[in-house]
Amino acid sequence: MITGNRQAGILLHITSLPGDWGIGELGPHARRFADELKIMGQSLWQVLPLGPTGYGDSPYSTLSTFAGNHLLISFDDLIEDGLLSRRILRDFPRLPEKEVDYGKAIPARMRVLESVCRTFERKASPEVKSAYAKFCRDNAYWLEDYALFWALKQAFDLKPWTEWPEELIRREPGALSRARRRLAGRIRHARILQFLFEYQWRRLRAHCHRRGIRIIGDLPIFVAHDSADVWAHPELFFVDSRGRLIVQAGVPPDYFSATGQLWGNPLYRWEVHRRTGYQWWIQRMRRMLELVDIVRIDHFRGFQAYWEVPASEKTAINGRWVPGPGAELFDVLMEKLGRLPIIAEDLGVITPDVVALRERYGFPGMKIMQFGFGEEDGAEHRPDHYPENCVAYTGTHDNDTIIGWFTRRRRRGERRTRDQIEEERRRALRFLHSDGREINWDFIRALMHSRARTVMVPLQDVLGLGSEARMNYPGTDAGNWRWRFTWEMLTDRIREQLHSVTVESGRAPPEGRKAKK
Repeated sequence: MITGNRQAGILLHITSLPGDWGIGELGPHARRFADELKIMGQSLWQVLPLGPTGYGDSPYSTLSTFAGNHLLISFDDLIEDGLLSRRILRDFPRLPEKEVDYGKAIPARMRVLESVCRTFERKASPEVKSAYAKFCRDNAYWLEDYALFWALKQAFDLKPWTEWPEELIRREPGALSRARRRLAGRIRHARILQFLFEYQWRRLRAHCHRRGIRIIGDLPIFVAHDSADVWAHPELFFVDSRGRLIVQAGVPPDYFSATGQLWGNPLYRWEVHRRTGYQWWIQRMRRMLELVDIVRIDHFRGFQAYWEVPASEKTAINGRWVPGPGAELFDVLMEKLGRLPIIAEDLGVITPDVVALRERYGFPGMKIMQFGFGEEDGAEHRPDHYPENCVAYTGTHDNDTIIGWFTRRRRRGERRTRDQIEEERRRALRFLHSDGREINWDFIRALMHSRARTVMVPLQDVLGLGSEARMNYPGTDAGNWRWRFTWEMLTDRIREQLHSVTVESGRAPPEGRKAKK
């Protein structure tokens, strides 16, 4: 539950931060962003899932739900800690500053990180070595499976684990022992990278806390099929003896797609989880709360009922609703972990039993102002209809930016007609009493002055950017997650504007209410 006074924050994933090394990192630019949040009167920073990404570079499809994304490790902090020589970066390629070119950034960064791993024992200080040993002990319950999984993926040219040799798919003990011996160096590198991610993340989180900034993390309900989680624990998922999907996750036709969304995630064998006392879920939630202050659960409605689609289907149309674990899971989590600081992403097809599950625990739901002007159930997403216990957004990572939404044309496959899109614009202008010239700020002001206790705005909307800054197009697997900003975009005028509206709406913390120079 999110409690306390009115508050506001910014949604920005780590990959979108500025920097010289091809992708946003956990180092100086991340700490400066926390400083900027404080200056602008914000008290929350929301990020996307932090796990190591695989095919498609999506943070919602990671190689582990427990591990961190080693691509975010800060080169600058490695240099400061004596683990990386600046000389190694002399030949680093020039990469775009306003987007992530994953095809070039990943191999370039991995060459640097592998060099750090090779010299780690020699260069690390006694303090860092001690922290590394403790990290390995404390996290062995997931780290050992992940490190072996990562090493095997490298050995098999990044192929999915379902295409590995049969004895490794089935995790035959002898085959695993031989792989651990053969790949000992790569396994060690995987452990070191995970430690470095955690070491730098904790430094960033401590910096945020000193600035009065809490971090909202993101927990997808489902995990990726090609992940250490499914490979190490196939009994917990609906996969066959060779690891192939039996059924898969998705959602029925909705606002984003006329054929629904087919996600390809394996679904849980909830009866098996129940018999184990939901141990895997307890470990997963505890791990999240070690990293972040508040957990946004993506697709919360799937705990009450989820859309099950046969593995052979090419769209999500021919699925069915299947009951989830409901309150039983959250009762167990709270018994083991105490009150949970959760935001329930309750978008899409929401039935009364989903609402009842969320309200049972007082979890705030989500409101998306961009949805507030359509013909279907739009009113609940308009600021004049918000309850106090909700988190209100202009849009999320799955939405266009406000400027893009307001100016764009109809996309192929979109359910709305051209006339419906135009009518949405007219409704928004009437509601906001706006001439449309600064539609992003009209949206932000309306959100800030609403009853919602918490307001979150993607940085793209604060900066007033168009569709070129959109983070993700749901249902597509290419060209997403690439956007980055530069410090020049965050002008003094924008800082002052956001600070002013945050103070006026009573959302700035007491120390953030004084006018900023």
